[in-house]
Amino acid sequence: MNLTEFNQSDRCEHFSCPERSVSPAVYILLYVCSAAVVLLTVCGNLLIIISVFHFKQLHTPSNMLVLSLAVSDFLVGIFVLPLTLIWTIESCWTFAKYLCTIYWLANSLLTISIYTIAQIAVDRYLALSNPFLYMKIVSLRITCVAVVLNWSAVVAYNSAVLYLNRNFTSSVFCPGECVLHMTMVWTIIDLVFSFIFPLSVIIILYTRVFVIAKKHITAIRELNNHTRPKSQKITSHSMKSERKAAKVLGILVSVFLACLLPYFIYSLLGNIIELQSVSFQIFFIMVYLNSTMNPFIYALFYPWFRRCIKLILTLRIFHIDSALINVLL
Repeated sequence: MNLTEFNQSDRCEHFSCPERSVSPAVYILLYVCSAAVVLLTVCGNLLIIISVFHFKQLHTPSNMLVLSLAVSDFLVGIFVLPLTLIWTIESCWTFAKYLCTIYWLANSLLTISIYTIAQIAVDRYLALSNPFLYMKIVSLRITCVAVVLNWSAVVAYNSAVLYLNRNFTSSVFCPGECVLHMTMVWTIIDLVFSFIFPLSVIIILYTRVFVIAKKHITAIRELNNHTRPKSQKITSHSMKSERKAAKVLGILVSVFLACLLPYFIYSLLGNIIELQSVSFQIFFIMVYLNSTMNPFIYALFYPWFRRCIKLILTLRIFHIDSALINVLL
């Protein structure tokens, strides 16, 4: 995804080139806050990665998608977020030219996150709309193949964008800059591929998910009012679990869209409406802060993640057979 497709005058207008007049104390505070955000992003998503990788009980198709999202957020915290925050604080690109290319290629991680959210929406829709068919068709192997295809397709697309627009990728503005200039055709293609299509899938499927979840609530109430055999009890418990998972992932999607929508609205209407520099910077940083917030969503709503954090921080994962510990109690 190409997040800074604006020209020299726009960049200088938004970021007050060539230099901001801030006090040393504010300057240091900005860097301290930036370091804290990067650390939270990297450590939070690393805890999710270790949890899903280590505990065999978490090796499920749905959690493989959670793992994919955590890996992309983790890489954002390492390769994208530090450069973006420093770029914003310094007002201009202060790194080597080759890092500019790496930065733009690493921006594909955001597109991977969007498509992973879309995959999660598909997974929840199938699990709730037809749970028996879902259990029969969707396996760990198939989900892993889907994740690999997702990553491969997005990286290939962004590599092609960089290659076909390579004559426009570097400029030196006020005094340093890293801007990917794209033609109008490529801008439209990128907007459709990176945002409009996956967002449409997410909205449509999650609308269906919440409608189905509401029907399940009614069905569970009816079951609770009658004596039912063991098989029905298991079905009711499964429905509750799927509904809870849909609710948590719905919150995940809502936070994700809240972080991305302001920037993309600006991208679409930037030539029509005027925004202050501070407003634009907030939109720009919010896109990446979503990678910081996702682990906190898991920690708040997934008891298994809280148990995993405790086991990891107390180093119990290094004990023999720790991978077999029941974390879904």
